[in-house]
Amino acid sequence: QVQLIESGGGLVQAGDSLRLSCAASGRSFSGYAMGWFRQAPGKEREFVAAISGSGGNAVYADSLKGRFTISRNNAKNTVYLQMNSLKPEDTAVYYCAAALAWGQFYSINPNYWGQGTQVTVSS
Repeated sequence: QVQLIESGGGLVQAGDSLRLSCAASGRSFSGYAMGWFRQAPGKEREFVAAISGSGGNAVYADSLKGRFTISRNNAKNTVYLQMNSLKPEDTAVYYCAAALAWGQFYSINPNYWGQGTQVTVSS
């Protein structure tokens, strides 16, 4: 069993930066690929970024490349999402997820979800 707790969300202005954190409890954190998803009001949940268990590989949604960076610290059982040059359209609830297989992120079917953290970007 893995529990994921996100933090770092809030209200910011367009152009600002924000870093989200996701702390994981349970064993074998490095055995899970970790990902971030987001869901805006009235829209489906969408993939943001994912990182391999070792941290050596990362993938991003095409529309977010260059602005968002995912990283992890396995010693702290934590994954991060650095978000720069935020736009109002980035407003959403951001969810952390853990998956045993990389492909689970593409089907939006990870093994575990966090409860989400709200990010609101004002114009």
